[in-house]
Amino acid sequence: MPRISWRGGHGRTRSAVVITLTGVLALLGALVGTGSAAAQSDRTYVIATDVTFAPFEFQNEQGDFVGIDMDLLAAIAEDQGFDYQVKPLGFNAAVQALQSRQVDGVIAGMSITDERKLVFDFSDPYFESGVQMAVSTDNDDITSYEDLRGQRVAVKTGTEGAAFADSIKNQYGFTTVTFDDSASMYDDVKTGNSVAVFDDYPVLLYGIAQGNGLKTVTEKEAGASYGFAVSKGQNAELLSMFNAGLANVKASGQYDQIIDTYLGEGAQTAQGDNTFFSLLRDSFPLLMEGLWLTIVLTVVSLAIAVVLGLIFGFFRVSTSRILRGIGVTYVDIFRGTPLIVQAFFIYFGIPAALDFKMPAMTAGIITLSLNAGAYITEIIRGGILSVDKGQMEAARSLGMGYLPAMRKVVLPQAFRTMMPSFVNQTVITLKDTSILSVIGIAELTQTGKIIIARNFESFNMWLIVGIFYFVIIMALTKLSDRLEKRINQ
Repeated sequence: MPRISWRGGHGRTRSAVVITLTGVLALLGALVGTGSAAAQSDRTYVIATDVTFAPFEFQNEQGDFVGIDMDLLAAIAEDQGFDYQVKPLGFNAAVQALQSRQVDGVIAGMSITDERKLVFDFSDPYFESGVQMAVSTDNDDITSYEDLRGQRVAVKTGTEGAAFADSIKNQYGFTTVTFDDSASMYDDVKTGNSVAVFDDYPVLLYGIAQGNGLKTVTEKEAGASYGFAVSKGQNAELLSMFNAGLANVKASGQYDQIIDTYLGEGAQTAQGDNTFFSLLRDSFPLLMEGLWLTIVLTVVSLAIAVVLGLIFGFFRVSTSRILRGIGVTYVDIFRGTPLIVQAFFIYFGIPAALDFKMPAMTAGIITLSLNAGAYITEIIRGGILSVDKGQMEAARSLGMGYLPAMRKVVLPQAFRTMMPSFVNQTVITLKDTSILSVIGIAELTQTGKIIIARNFESFNMWLIVGIFYFVIIMALTKLSDRLEKRINQ
């Protein structure tokens, strides 16, 4: 039987600085090394997938990822006797992870195209797809492509629907707007921002059956085939096993059973109560898991960021031009580039360049730590400079060394000035964890997206997620207010 696992998916002054920085880097290196060693020593294949592409891959109410792709992969692995671990990343992140060799393969309703064949090796096709157009259920004005002239159409990145829309938009005179997940794309049509959507027909029909608020108005257009992908010239054995297993699963009739489960007449449709309180009740365990991961990311990242902030904060106020230059460079790099770019570079770029694997959690912590550390550097610099220079001079005149004077005299006074800024940075870092969903970390925001992909209840679900953020941030703010009052007494 295959084993299946899921993962959401610092002289005296100068010497002290070097030792502390070395310790931080060693800790991060250990985290990276641990993940890499585990990936290399365990012969389990790591397979990336989408998270919001029902009926091919989505999360059920029990928190398990299911769908045509997931069931088919499980059947093939059982037939061929190999183990695998699924990483639910989202389509764009999954493809980039495969290109950077962070994963061994991708199964995510991925169309086999000539362009993709240049960088990936594909399995035999396992599903013949197609494209349909849909509009809001109360829209009777759009019934054909000709009615799209001058209008805006929603598509999803990397799908057949997006490719088909791009191929005809000049002919019919419409523009397209791109989304990263199906639920957001459907919501754009329901709210009237876009008049129609082009999507892979099985995904569209499944969503309609679940109550996504749309209806089809055109016949299905011929589309490409879906295939399992590996990096060009890599994992030939895995690709061979997938093809052999696919043939056996089709011959046994199990393939048809899987398809009928999600697209047949007996396929499950939307049921039950999707009111605010019922959604809160049903989603609460998963949301708490996402919230816990958000808190862990925030606490660990801030702990490392404070160390980095102290190091580079001292650099910024140093009399040495070299140290000041290092501090300025660090701050300028991480304050001058978007967090999402930093996350992609650290998770995809560096491992691809150095040829090693990095766990998403490690990449997320490194990204948040370096980013928050740059801002904390400036907070500490500002706090130190706010203390009268005479304080340091008086301490030194009493025979205290630079570091003891800084620790016992300057920093305690500076801390009162820095406290509100520290709290503000904590709140910012907590909210920034949501950006890490782009590399497949199932924190609170990503958990909300995954749940919406199942029930298409965007308004109520985002309201619930917003309340979770509001409660934890308000609790943090009230706690900091009490601490600040005690410090100032």
